[in-house]
Amino acid sequence: MPVNANNRTKLSQVISERARRLSPSGIRKFFDLLAGMEGVISLGVGEPDYATPWHISEAAVKSLEKGYTMYTSNYGMPELRELLSRHIREKYGVEYDPYGEVLMTVGVSEALDLAMRAIVNPGDEVIMTDPHYVAYDSCVVLAEGKPVKVPTREEDGFEIDAADIEARVSPRTKAILIGYPANPTGAVMPREKLLAIAELARRRNLIVISDEIYARLTYGVEHTCFASLPGARDFTILLGGFSKAYAMTGWRIGYALAPKEIIAAMTKIHQYTIMSAPTPAQVAAIEALKNGEADVLAMVADYDRRRKVIVKGLNEIGLPCFEPKGAFYAFPSIRATGMSSEEFSEKLLMEEKVAVVPGSAFGQCGEGYVRCCYATSLAEIEEALERMSRFVKKYRR
Repeated sequence: MPVNANNRTKLSQVISERARRLSPSGIRKFFDLLAGMEGVISLGVGEPDYATPWHISEAAVKSLEKGYTMYTSNYGMPELRELLSRHIREKYGVEYDPYGEVLMTVGVSEALDLAMRAIVNPGDEVIMTDPHYVAYDSCVVLAEGKPVKVPTREEDGFEIDAADIEARVSPRTKAILIGYPANPTGAVMPREKLLAIAELARRRNLIVISDEIYARLTYGVEHTCFASLPGARDFTILLGGFSKAYAMTGWRIGYALAPKEIIAAMTKIHQYTIMSAPTPAQVAAIEALKNGEADVLAMVADYDRRRKVIVKGLNEIGLPCFEPKGAFYAFPSIRATGMSSEEFSEKLLMEEKVAVVPGSAFGQCGEGYVRCCYATSLAEIEEALERMSRFVKKYRR
């Protein structure tokens, strides 16, 4: 039976205030325009163009053949937690007990949601960068908290400063949420600035949620794991996953590492909503940690080549772009065209069939920029730059 206007009104009234306050993802909303279009070069979706290395996929296939299809522990497979704990210790020198301080999740997105729901009370404030990954403020809202934004600027390398954070700390502040290497800017935080944030968090009794999903993707600089800073482990929720470094986006396997009390609270929510991360994905992650290092290094070297090409090309065609040192995004300014980031992105897609993401999707400070993902082939990047050059020449003021 057709839904009439009265029924629609009634249905809209049952939607929770929490859901009403959520804005649709600026990325997914824009990519609805891609449906049915042919010949599009996408610099949009933040996803490696590599298939998962075969030995990783094969490990999962073999586990299915052996019938490993049951639930695992809520925390995840013991072997995986042990390997992950060792990996973090060897890479960053920080210790986590695999039996109580490690939780495997359905991607880092679930880990972020669990972290917020485990620590945020209604009305609590969470400080974050602007621009930032699109899910950050939404996860705070879903936990009935309040996002508080700290503007970051290109002239400062899109780094966040402890003094700017402290200026926004209030009696309701519960946590600081940071994500470096950063999506959408590609910025990397220097150790000394992270040390200042750690000292602020310690002094003001704040939790730091550090999203380090792009930790392995850095170019010419070392990644500093926030939890490895002196004393920071005790007030840090460290988030990560296998999606980006191992080209495992669709496997949906992430993790959270934190003091036992926090992981226990996150696991209580996890067990009632998810139960456990998918078993085949956990088996694949075990193989990735055991034998995937060469794959990571090869992919990072290739991303670095692409990074240099796209940044140089964007600057040459009149879209100024600071040099990203991490992740796989370039974040050029499009102000020379006089368009908003959304108008630029839509016209570029319709006229030249190149897909980028409006910077405004990532916050107010993203306006005037677009995000270009260079996790695609060099040939497509070069063709995209040619199309963008034509477009910029047409509209540059």
